[in-house]
Amino acid sequence: MVAIHDPFESAGRVANRVEFEAHVRALRADLLAKPGEWENSRLEDFLAALAAWVHDMDGYFANRGEVTPPAPTWALLSQMLCAAAVYE
Repeated sequence: MVAIHDPFESAGRVANRVEFEAHVRALRADLLAKPGEWENSRLEDFLAALAAWVHDMDGYFANRGEVTPPAPTWALLSQMLCAAAVYE
Protein backbone atom coordinates (compact mmCIF):
# COMPACT_ATOMS: atom_id res chain seq x y z
CA MET A 1 0.00 0.00 0.00
CA VAL A 2 1.17 3.51 -0.80
CA ALA A 3 1.86 5.77 2.17
CA ILE A 4 0.31 9.22 1.86
CA HIS A 5 1.51 11.63 4.49
CA ASP A 6 -0.52 14.70 3.56
CA PRO A 7 -3.68 13.84 1.65
CA PHE A 8 -4.42 17.48 0.86
CA GLU A 9 -1.00 18.00 -0.70
CA SER A 10 -0.91 14.75 -2.65
CA ALA A 11 -4.49 14.56 -3.99
CA GLY A 12 -3.60 15.70 -7.51
CA ARG A 13 -1.00 12.96 -7.89
CA VAL A 14 -3.19 9.92 -7.09
CA ALA A 15 -2.78 7.70 -10.13
CA ASN A 16 -4.55 4.41 -9.47
CA ARG A 17 -6.99 2.51 -7.31
CA VAL A 18 -4.38 1.46 -4.74
CA GLU A 19 -3.25 5.06 -4.29
CA PHE A 20 -6.87 6.22 -4.08
CA GLU A 21 -7.53 3.73 -1.30
CA ALA A 22 -4.44 4.98 0.55
CA HIS A 23 -5.61 8.54 0.00
CA VAL A 24 -9.06 7.85 1.49
CA ARG A 25 -7.44 6.15 4.49
CA ALA A 26 -5.12 9.14 4.93
CA LEU A 27 -8.08 11.53 4.81
CA ARG A 28 -9.83 9.50 7.52
CA ALA A 29 -6.69 9.55 9.66
CA ASP A 30 -6.39 13.32 9.15
CA LEU A 31 -10.02 13.82 10.20
CA LEU A 32 -9.55 11.71 13.33
CA ALA A 33 -6.32 13.51 14.23
CA LYS A 34 -7.44 17.08 13.42
CA PRO A 35 -11.24 17.34 13.27
CA GLY A 36 -11.12 21.05 14.11
CA GLU A 37 -9.23 21.76 10.89
CA TRP A 38 -12.01 20.30 8.76
CA GLU A 39 -14.79 22.68 7.79
CA ASN A 40 -17.05 19.70 7.10
CA SER A 41 -16.30 16.99 9.64
CA ARG A 42 -19.87 15.63 9.78
CA LEU A 43 -20.92 13.31 6.96
CA GLU A 44 -24.01 15.41 6.19
CA ASP A 45 -21.89 18.55 5.76
CA PHE A 46 -19.15 16.70 3.90
CA LEU A 47 -21.58 15.31 1.32
CA ALA A 48 -23.25 18.69 0.84
CA ALA A 49 -19.86 20.31 0.29
CA LEU A 50 -18.82 17.54 -2.09
CA ALA A 51 -21.93 18.13 -4.21
CA ALA A 52 -21.40 21.91 -4.13
CA TRP A 53 -17.73 21.64 -5.13
CA VAL A 54 -18.53 19.28 -8.01
CA HIS A 55 -21.17 21.77 -9.16
CA ASP A 56 -18.64 24.64 -8.99
CA MET A 57 -15.51 22.79 -10.13
CA ASP A 58 -15.44 24.45 -13.56
CA GLY A 59 -14.64 27.69 -11.74
CA TYR A 60 -11.92 26.00 -9.67
CA PHE A 61 -10.15 24.78 -12.78
CA ALA A 62 -10.69 28.07 -14.66
CA ASN A 63 -9.13 29.99 -11.75
CA ARG A 64 -6.08 27.74 -12.03
CA GLY A 65 -5.88 28.26 -15.79
CA GLU A 66 -6.74 24.60 -16.36
CA VAL A 67 -9.44 22.82 -18.34
CA THR A 68 -12.00 20.86 -16.35
CA PRO A 69 -11.27 17.18 -16.90
CA PRO A 70 -13.91 15.60 -19.17
CA ALA A 71 -14.04 12.42 -17.05
CA PRO A 72 -13.01 11.71 -13.47
CA THR A 73 -9.60 10.25 -12.76
CA TRP A 74 -8.29 8.82 -9.51
CA ALA A 75 -6.57 12.17 -8.93
CA LEU A 76 -9.76 14.15 -9.55
CA LEU A 77 -11.74 11.93 -7.20
CA SER A 78 -9.07 12.52 -4.55
CA GLN A 79 -9.20 16.27 -5.13
CA MET A 80 -12.99 16.19 -4.78
CA LEU A 81 -12.77 14.48 -1.41
CA CYS A 82 -10.18 16.97 -0.18
CA ALA A 83 -12.29 19.88 -1.36
CA ALA A 84 -15.34 18.52 0.44
CA ALA A 85 -13.43 18.54 3.71
CA VAL A 86 -12.99 22.31 3.60
CA TYR A 87 -15.38 23.75 0.99
CA GLU A 88 -17.84 26.32 2.34
